[in-house]
Amino acid sequence: MDNLSAMDCVPCEGGVPPLSEEESMAFLVQIHGDWKLVDNHHITRTWTFPDFASALEFTNALGTICEEQAHHADFNLGWGKLVAVIFTHKIDALSESDFVLASKFDAIER
Repeated sequence: MDNLSAMDCVPCEGGVPPLSEEESMAFLVQIHGDWKLVDNHHITRTWTFPDFASALEFTNALGTICEEQAHHADFNLGWGKLVAVIFTHKIDALSESDFVLASKFDAIER
């Protein structure tokens, strides 16, 4: 996890080949075990919280990382729960930067 979290997301302008399933699996083992690979299209993770305010505060912390990295996750925020979905929108698939972003999310203390 440390190697990915030390990297920066690389802006994608499109035209970049998506990761193969083998490449995605190699990155997946480098991030928190709660991340799930879905159809080799995106990765997703769910966090639970005791209330809405805590979930919102954590979402805002992750959003700050997204802004710093210029790489944005999709969030589904609800009472006591946050779901993050990460993929590279320009190629509608996974890239290395998606796993870098996930690793940065993993480094946030709750």
